[in-house]
Amino acid sequence: MPPRETLFPRSAEPVRKAEITIKLSEFEIPPMQDVLLVGKRAPIGPEAVRRMVDALSPEQYEIINLDHKIFEAVVLKKSLLKLLPQEKLLPIIIEEGSRVANENTVIKAQLNIVIQVSRAVDI
Repeated sequence: MPPRETLFPRSAEPVRKAEITIKLSEFEIPPMQDVLLVGKRAPIGPEAVRRMVDALSPEQYEIINLDHKIFEAVVLKKSLLKLLPQEKLLPIIIEEGSRVANENTVIKAQLNIVIQVSRAVDI
């Protein structure tokens, strides 16, 4: 039988490895995500939001005034309205926002819209 050192060679130092994962994305101003729901009695009103958005991200957001029991306005990223029409998107946002908000809150939300397309062609 060979000596033990031949069967199980000793390593002088243990092997150490580090794996690094980095996700890089564009920094956005203002950092308000895709949607902002402004409550009727929130500390910031639609006009103040409009000034902030116009100063920091001109032409990127649309402010929609509402006649709603909780919310006074919704601020939407315009690029979302290219994916889904306002009349389809807004009721969903308001319904879900109503479940977690009250008149005194300002809620920010991130939306992920995925469009699926399936087409058939003659071959």
